[in-house]
Amino acid sequence: MRPNEAVEASALAVRLDEWKRRAAECIDESSERLGELSRAIWSHPELAYEEHQAHAALTRFFASLPASPSSGAWSVQRSYKLATAFRADWKWDGASCSPGEASQAPPPPPPLRLGFLCEYDALPAIGHACGHNLIAEVGAAAALGLKGALESLRQSPGGLPRHAPAVKVTVLGTPAEEDGGGKIDLIKAGVFDSLDVVFMAHPSQEDAAYLPDIAEHDVTVKYYGKASHAAAYPWEGINALDAAVLAYNNLSLLRQQMKPTWRVHGIIKNGGVKPNIIPSYTELEFYLRAPSLRELSTLKEKAENCFKAAALATGCEVELQDGANDFYNVLPNKTLKKIYKENGKKLGIDFISDENLNELTGSTDFGNVSFVVPGIHSYFYIGSDALNHTEQYTAAAVSWKKN
Repeated sequence: MRPNEAVEASALAVRLDEWKRRAAECIDESSERLGELSRAIWSHPELAYEEHQAHAALTRFFASLPASPSSGAWSVQRSYKLATAFRADWKWDGASCSPGEASQAPPPPPPLRLGFLCEYDALPAIGHACGHNLIAEVGAAAALGLKGALESLRQSPGGLPRHAPAVKVTVLGTPAEEDGGGKIDLIKAGVFDSLDVVFMAHPSQEDAAYLPDIAEHDVTVKYYGKASHAAAYPWEGINALDAAVLAYNNLSLLRQQMKPTWRVHGIIKNGGVKPNIIPSYTELEFYLRAPSLRELSTLKEKAENCFKAAALATGCEVELQDGANDFYNVLPNKTLKKIYKENGKKLGIDFISDENLNELTGSTDFGNVSFVVPGIHSYFYIGSDALNHTEQYTAAAVSWKKN
């Protein structure tokens, strides 16, 4: 590196720290409104694809942000591709050239398209026990911070690389992470084709740039038998509950031959209607998880054999109804992970050690996103050791105070 290049690089590093500080200041300036947004979502928990109040709160938030003469307002699209999804866009035009430079400059590069993802669906009975209200809050906060940092460049552009590209900031509201996979629906609609990189952060029991979220397939199993009087002539019936119990036990026995990283868990949703009637219909719901799509395919075949064997043994008919979308495992992005940790440590974040990254976590439709666009799905500690998907975590998700 030449001496003048080293000086320019050093100056740019100093300016970069200034832009980061400005981003943090903008977030702090909006902290009260961001907190109100989070509490509004938490106070009205809504299930997948039914997040109408959360959708309204978030779109009002962005639509009401003040516009400036130099930057304009956020462009908000409500019910974007899905009834409870939304899109909010804001664009920075990039570094300007002098008239003399403009005549000799090459055509400007296309804008850098950055996406921030918000989730806001809740869980049945226990509300925001996964802290999706906080995901919405930090997604909005990060976008506001970046906007503020870019706006500061218009006021003091010195040190900015010449011909810096324009930046388009997009906030996507992605419903139905807990059930269905709204991000997968948006992928199918081509939404992520317009983004270069995406960011989101999830509340957890630790700070981590990456955790090994795994692939997941859900299946509903329906057994059809024949009703009969359970005391007078049970031999005339075909017991669908026996099939359900056998299927559950088949999977329990299969666990001995399952890999330690595989997970199978489910419930019997319908076990019959009355003890003195041979059940003619039962229904189970199971989630199957594995670290990769290949392993998930193997586990799925084994589980389906367990379901079919139960039907064969009892004489029932079986119907396997796959979920609308499989969740893919999250692909780690080493570059984004490295940058996230470097910046986080400067802010005093104590990240979980890499030795603990082999521990399994859950599944997320962000995994599917990571297969189509580079991104990061980081985790942040909210000051509580309560576990996700518990009532204790619901309480923690509204009491979190950011440092």
